[in-house]
Amino acid sequence: MDFGWSDEQEQIRKTAREFAEREIAPFVGEYDYEERFPAEIARKAAELGFMGGVVPAEYGGSALDFVSYTIILEEISKVCHAVACALSFPSGLCGAGILQYGTEEQKQKYLKPLAEGKIFAATAVTEPHSGTDVAAMQTVAVKDGNSYVINGNKAWISFLDVCNFVLTFATLDRVNPRKNICAFIIERDTPGMKLKPYKNKLGFRPLSSGDVFLEDCRVPAYNRVGAEGQGLKVAMCAVENGRLGVAARALGLAQASYDASIKYARERIVFDQPIGRFQLVQSMLTDMAAGLEGARAATYRLAWMKNQGLPGTRAQASLAKMMASDVALMAATHAVQIHGAYGCLGESPVSRYFRDAKIFQIVEGQNQLHRSVVAESALGYRSA
Repeated sequence: MDFGWSDEQEQIRKTAREFAEREIAPFVGEYDYEERFPAEIARKAAELGFMGGVVPAEYGGSALDFVSYTIILEEISKVCHAVACALSFPSGLCGAGILQYGTEEQKQKYLKPLAEGKIFAATAVTEPHSGTDVAAMQTVAVKDGNSYVINGNKAWISFLDVCNFVLTFATLDRVNPRKNICAFIIERDTPGMKLKPYKNKLGFRPLSSGDVFLEDCRVPAYNRVGAEGQGLKVAMCAVENGRLGVAARALGLAQASYDASIKYARERIVFDQPIGRFQLVQSMLTDMAAGLEGARAATYRLAWMKNQGLPGTRAQASLAKMMASDVALMAATHAVQIHGAYGCLGESPVSRYFRDAKIFQIVEGQNQLHRSVVAESALGYRSA
């Protein structure tokens, strides 16, 4: 594994960092408080090719390698991981499912404009009673001529305020759902689909998350992605990409927490000296530095493995996601402690890091699941 970046990758990092500082940093506190996703900023990022990710150029993508893709997400997330989340969607489940299983018409109509930043999308998998156990979904689809009638409820679905379509999943048989799951593209204005965002979430506030209600929602058969019964494969085809994206975003937040803490520890004077002189503060900074090194190695190793087409990426994706999100919470917690009362102010960036960091341990599979995947892969109980 090469730990050096190519000249092109260094330029990508520089461009992403400058964009985040110029276009995002002045506004992130405001739109986070307003619980509003900054679609205008994401579109500007798309103009630089940041939304195209690993999607092939013929479908509007940037055809990046996975390491370059990870660099972009980490750099943007040092300022705002919510924008980085939108940038990851064309390469994650939403886009990858369409790319791998969709028809050419679906790729041109939905994937291409998504990768170009012209539209946004949501992916609706989680249900109120089935999050980690995806195959236990109860949303049902009934074939009716040249269409499907879908009934059910999805929960904790993001980008409800800006999405142009929802990629969702339903089973043809609730008794045996796993083998009968189908994937569907449902356009926003389709009758029978209602979107209800949650308000005042703990974190991830710019990502308008909420319920998707499907009540006798009729979807044309040509909007089914893949064959009948392939829905679980569609849902799982980009799980590694999704976890890589979450790991990169959590890594960016952890680095931002560390950077803010270093700066404050140098500037804050207590007992006639900077608080960075106190050993307990130094201990917290050391924990953050050590955690960042490990999480960064695990995350970029995953990206490198995917570039090389190596086996074992499923277990490595769980390891990277788990490590990066655990480090993000640790770093954000230490950052608030180092900042003291000032870290508790709502407008303080480290306050936002703290609120968001906890959510990273839950999204894209909660970390208890990932610990199980890592252990069972090592024990040979499951394919890595």
